Amino acid sequence: MSVGHQAAIGLGSNLGDSEATLKDALSKLDFIPGIHVAARSHLYQTAPIGPPQPDYLNACAILSTSLAPETLLHTLLNIEKQFGRVRRERWGARTLDIDLLLYDNLTLTLPQLQIPHPRMADRAFVLIPLAEIAPNWIEPVSGKTIATLAQQVDRSGVQQLA
Repeated sequence: MSVGHQAAIGLGSNLGDSEATLKDALSKLDFIPGIHVAARSHLYQTAPIGPPQPDYLNACAILSTSLAPETLLHTLLNIEKQFGRVRRERWGARTLDIDLLLYDNLTLTLPQLQIPHPRMADRAFVLIPLAEIAPNWIEPVSGKTIATLAQQVDRSGVQQLA
C-alpha cells in the first residue's frame, strides 16, 4: 500500500469520556486501509470557544495516507459519526470533532473542504499539539513553521495533560 502523503489532523471532544474517545478514534483511523497514524500529540485540556460548555480535550496527529484529501475528509467525518457526532450548532459541544488541517503542502478550496484549515493559525488548541509533533511543517499560506505559528498565538486556556 502506498502511503505517500502526509496529513495533519486535529481532534477534540468535550462530551462523554473524551480521553477514551480521542484514543479510540486514532486507533480506528490506524486500521483504515490507506491510513497510518504516524505520530500523535499529548492530550491538552482547552477552554471552549462559542456557547457555554465543558472544557475540551484536544490532540493532533500526523497521518501517512494514500487517500486523496476529499476521501480523507469523508473518512474523518464517518469516524465522527461512529462516535455519535451530531452537528446542531456552530462551535457547540461534541463527542468528537476531527479536522483536516494540512495535507502535504497543498492549498485547496472546495465548498466542503479548505486546506490548510482556515482558522488553524488562530487556534492555540490546534497549534500547540501540532507543534509538538510537526514543529517544522510549513503552513503553506503564511510560509511559517507550525512552531513559529504556535509561538505567536495566545496560549492561555491550553494545558497539556500528564
